[in-house]
Amino acid sequence: MHFVRDIYAAKASAKQPVISFEFFPPKTDDGVRNLLDKHIPALLGGRPDYCSVTYGAGGSTREKTLAIVDAIQRQHRLTALAHLTCTGHTRDEVRGVLDQIRALGCKNILALRGDPPGGGEFQKTPNGFEYASELVRFIRRQDGFSIGVAGFPEGHIANKNGKHDDWNHLKEKMDAGADFVLTQLFFDNADFYEFRDYLTGRLGVRVPLVPGIVPIMSATQITKFTQLCGAKIPSALQEKLDALGDNDEAAAEFGIEYATQQCEALLRAGVPGLHFYTLNKSRSTLQVLKNLELA
Repeated sequence: MHFVRDIYAAKASAKQPVISFEFFPPKTDDGVRNLLDKHIPALLGGRPDYCSVTYGAGGSTREKTLAIVDAIQRQHRLTALAHLTCTGHTRDEVRGVLDQIRALGCKNILALRGDPPGGGEFQKTPNGFEYASELVRFIRRQDGFSIGVAGFPEGHIANKNGKHDDWNHLKEKMDAGADFVLTQLFFDNADFYEFRDYLTGRLGVRVPLVPGIVPIMSATQITKFTQLCGAKIPSALQEKLDALGDNDEAAAEFGIEYATQQCEALLRAGVPGLHFYTLNKSRSTLQVLKNLELA
């Protein structure tokens, strides 16, 4: 298995984009089997360079997350990126999770502050971490891991001081030892370009800044997602979704078209890769990659 930082370096040298997919641990054992036996094998047609697996609020899905990471690497011979959060963990507990991840042969971690179970405001765990930058620094001292972090092209929903303040805090994560950034979903590429230009031009960031893409599958679903994460839906896109209403099939077809155009523009602008939030489905992501002639 490879370090994700090395994957980005190798693909940059070859002038090729890194393609990565994200999954979340299903709630049921049947859902996990469906993901491992159906959706991940189907997505192999997209030739991903690595796959990431999310970590439930407060570590609620830890065992499933690690089991899926293990299956991705052992059964499918793909490099995996394990998410890890500050929420609900002491430093000793985080060290224990890192030992588990290392024992699985996984070399890559996405370090996040994380969301508290049931929502609400983040509360630091006694003898834990308050900020993702502290988690990054702690992981870096353990050695043997490539570390990614999350970035927010429109600013983090919890940061009341605005997006520039949020981006300054993101720079702190790089200073602590992060190797790459995966962004939150967005639908207006201008937001990503402003984010990238601020980080690279004003703050001197040199690590890969990778756009996160979600092909719309349902108007209702994407509205809920954006409300939760604070991303905006441009007015023209909202009008189209309103017109599609409850027609999920039409919304999915439109979502493929919109994501394809979004990705084409991002690739022309020289992004180092595309990180797809698959929502544990294969159809839309695969079709976008086929449209881009990357599958």
